[in-house]
Parts: sequence; structure tokens; C-alpha cells
Amino acid sequence: MRESLVIIAYIAAGALFILSLGGLSQQETARRGNWYGIIGMLIALFATAFAMKDGNYILLAAVLIPGAIIGALLASRVQMTSMPQLVAILHSFVGAAAVLVGFGTYLGHHDIKADELSIHLVEIFIGVCIGSITFTGSVIAFAKLQGTISGKPLLLPGRHIINILMLVATVALAVWFMRAPGTEGQMPLLIATILTGVLGIHFVMAIGGADMPVVVSMLNSYSGWAAAAAGFMLSNDLLIITGALVGSSGAILSYIMCRGMNRSFFNVMLGGFGTEGGTTSAAAAGEQGEVRSISAEQTADLLNNSSKVIIVPGYGLAVAQAQHSLAEVVKILREKSIDVRFAIHPVAGRLPGHMNVLLAEANIPYDIVFEMEEINDRFPETDIVMVIGANDIVNPSALDDPGSPIAGMPVLHVWESRDVIVMKRSMASGYAGVDNPLFFRENTQMLFGDAKKVVDEILSAMR
Repeated sequence: MRESLVIIAYIAAGALFILSLGGLSQQETARRGNWYGIIGMLIALFATAFAMKDGNYILLAAVLIPGAIIGALLASRVQMTSMPQLVAILHSFVGAAAVLVGFGTYLGHHDIKADELSIHLVEIFIGVCIGSITFTGSVIAFAKLQGTISGKPLLLPGRHIINILMLVATVALAVWFMRAPGTEGQMPLLIATILTGVLGIHFVMAIGGADMPVVVSMLNSYSGWAAAAAGFMLSNDLLIITGALVGSSGAILSYIMCRGMNRSFFNVMLGGFGTEGGTTSAAAAGEQGEVRSISAEQTADLLNNSSKVIIVPGYGLAVAQAQHSLAEVVKILREKSIDVRFAIHPVAGRLPGHMNVLLAEANIPYDIVFEMEEINDRFPETDIVMVIGANDIVNPSALDDPGSPIAGMPVLHVWESRDVIVMKRSMASGYAGVDNPLFFRENTQMLFGDAKKVVDEILSAMR
């Protein structure tokens, strides 16, 4: 009876997880999708606890309750701009859990039947290695996103050979681990854990700031496969299903992100693309043309006298927390029957869907938020495009300069509109570390300053 109830609960939880992923695919249903996931996880948690035979529920509660309280408090204090860091560090927890489960399972595997032992050892070794890569890679991603370490790629001489050698060594350790009698496999398993941990560090350190959205989704996929591996080790069907869902969806998302940058997954992992902190030299500025500035009051006048406006948000909007003030500007424009739309690039921000979440937080209507493919052909009929804190995703070099590092990357064709207003703190380049000719075009005007402060000034002038 107990086993049947657990199976039914697992099926229900699995169905809710699938519905959750489906709900998260659209902004209108994202909130419902979140609730599906929450309910599914609660069912899975209680069913797993119920399935414990002679379990120490007091000890389980002593671990779960403080963990839930700490997690809730920390998450509630995280600003929306720091969500990429939060996601990255949560991935590291999944990786660490897979490593610990692997070692715990190995040390207690003595009651496994002889004909099943080999498969069980393979599950343990793969789970521990994936978990170790996920843990260290996620920690480095967190540090890069947080600004603790530089976002510039660490390109060691012969780095590809180093990676190959570490992978070959990991395979050799797997053979040693499989052939070790009793618990003598602890040593090769421990060495493999350290080696794959170093591999995870090296992988992510070699990836530049421009590719961090792909890194986050890739680590999401790794964490899913690590969870699935833990499910095999624990013989927990629901954990296997959940891990496979997360792993496959993360892999698909990584593919979509790569396609949004016109780059292959392997190119992202091995290319080291993207350096932070680049600036435009005075000589370069002189060669490309003159930069024209505009004030917040002039911007307000242009917006008030327009009929069609497209807003392109970027990470600068998130950093400045300008979305709520921007929502007020949009409200005023729409009350004047001005057509306002948002254009979202697949890799805007530092997390897939980052801009959509920010706009939803400010109660921007879903029906005026469009993806790049839906809105790129509308720029020629637009009066004003307001670019807020975005850079590489509106860089015409991707189309005009075959020698540019971002050549071939799909971008938003903002320069095709009548006027372009680019809101930035300075003339510094974006995460890709390349200059943007858009800033020097005749129909472009630069509005310098903190996005929140500038949007507030525009709002005051409009009122």
C-alpha cells in the first residue's frame, strides 16, 4: 500500500513538472508554471519522506526546516539584477549534492548484487564527475557574474590539449575505479572528483562575459544530468525523471542561446569569446564619426511627438533598476495613444529570459513585449528606438563587418528606425569587447548617465 501511494505521488509530481516547463514557455502562463513546479516539488518531498522505512523523521526535519528557512530568507533578499548569480550558485548546490550522494552510495554499496555491481559503479563514477564539474563551474560562473573575478576569458596556452589530457585521465581513473576490489576505489574516485573539478574551473574560466548567458543555461543542463545521475544511484525514479527534464530543457535552451548568437555550442565552450571593460579610443571615435548627445528633456519631447516607439532593454537597465520608472513612461505614452513595444534579444542580460522577468516585475503588459524574430522587421516604420543599457545586441558590425568578433550574430536592426536614442553610462564597449558603430550614425543620439536617473528625468519632463 505504501509503495503504491508513493508511485502515484511520483507520477503526479512528474506530470506537474512537465506542466511547469510548459507554463514557463510563455509569459502569460509563467506564474502558473511556477505554481505547478512548487506543488510538484512539495508532493515529491512528502512522498519521498513517506517512502522511508524506519526513517528518522526528527533528523530529516532538523535538516529540512532550517535549510528551507535559510533558502527562503536569502532568496527574498536577492535583487532581480542578481538573479543570474543566484541561479548559478544554486546549480553548484546540485553538483555538490551529486558528489556527496555518489560517495555515500559507494561506501554503502556492499549489499548490491554481483551482476548489478558494474552498472552501479558506472552510475556512481559518472554522477560524481558530472556533479564535480557542475559544482566548480557554477562557483566560477557565480564569481564572474558577481564581479568577484574578472569576466575576461582565461586563455591558457595549449588549453584544449590540457582539457583533452584531463578527460583522458578521467577515463583512465574510471577503469581503475571499476577494477578496484571492495572500497579500494575510493582513491581513484577522489582523484577523479578533484580532476573534474579542475576541469569545470578551467572550462568556465576560459569563457568570456559575452557568453555568460549560454554558460548559465549550460550549467542548468549539467545540474539536471547530475540530479538524474543521483536518481540512478538512489534508485529514485522521480529524481531521474526530474533530472532528465532539467538536463534536456537546459541543453535545448543552450542551443537556442547559441543560435541567437550564431555560434555553435563547441565554439562557445572553446572560443573564449567576450572581454569586459573595453573602451572606445578617441582615435577610433574620430575615425567613425562624431558622437551626438541629447538631454532627458529633449528625449521626452521626441517621445511625446512620436507615433511608434520601440524600447530595447539590456543589462544596464537591470543594473540601474530602471524598469519601474520605465513602466511609468510607457504608461504615459500609451495613454497618448502612442504605439509602444519592447524588443527582446535572446541573449539580452546575463540570464535567459532576464529582461522578460524584469519587465514582468514592473507590470509591463505581456502583449507589447516581442522577441527579436517577431519585431526586427518593424524598425523601418518606427519613429524612435530607445536602447537602454544594451550594446552588442544592437551592433551593426555583426552584419557589416565580416572581420568582427560578432560577425554573423543576429542583432536588432535599431538603426533602421528614424531616430535612435542610446542610453549608456559611457562609450565603453559591451561584453564582447568590440566598438559599436551605431553610436556614430547620423540618426543616433547618446543619452549618458545612470539609466534609473535618466529615465526618472524623462518621466519628470513628460509629466
